[in-house]
Amino acid sequence: MTNDVVETNLLRLKQKIVPYTPRIIAVTKYYDINAILDAYNAGLRDFGESRANDAIKKIEALPENIRKESFFHFIGHLQTNKVDKVVRYFDYIQSVDSMKLAKAISESAEKLNKVQKILIQVNISGEVQKFGFDENELRNCIYELKGLEGVSIEGLMCMATLGADDRELDRIFSRARVLLGEFNEKYGLELKELSMGMSDDYERAVANGATMIRIGRLLFN
Repeated sequence: MTNDVVETNLLRLKQKIVPYTPRIIAVTKYYDINAILDAYNAGLRDFGESRANDAIKKIEALPENIRKESFFHFIGHLQTNKVDKVVRYFDYIQSVDSMKLAKAISESAEKLNKVQKILIQVNISGEVQKFGFDENELRNCIYELKGLEGVSIEGLMCMATLGADDRELDRIFSRARVLLGEFNEKYGLELKELSMGMSDDYERAVANGATMIRIGRLLFN
């Protein structure tokens, strides 16, 4: 892979989603530090990782200017014993899937005098193998989440069913958009981010209001 490959892939991706301009999270979890450098040189500034220890090694190895100018997003299931590490190195934690995890993140952030930006992961598809709050569970604890002083809830994150057709993708992604509006209107939140869509379904995600898309394979292969 070369920087030219990433630039070409990025241009093709952007052309496919005109007129939408979501934040493109370059998912580098399966790639080495050179992928981050190539994506940075192609103009991207947001990077997604899901393996805490591997990600931290890559982040620490980056030149200081790239670290300062980039935003790092933790996008995988986060175990509570890794919270302190992730809070220290990541700008966003997109995969907050339980009240227990949200509390642990808040406590860790407060120790660092930091307000950690988070997205709440919602399991809209209802698949038992997926992490995330179900809708009613989130409604029941939203005030408790709002009250956590060490976190700032920036939006929602969801994942579609693997292999879903366009109709099902539209159902899942549009439901996430409706939920975002509901939580803003009914619970006094100011959620701006809707992270949804990956390499196989990003076009349907942006058509349904995604503000962030998480792209790995389409950028780097």
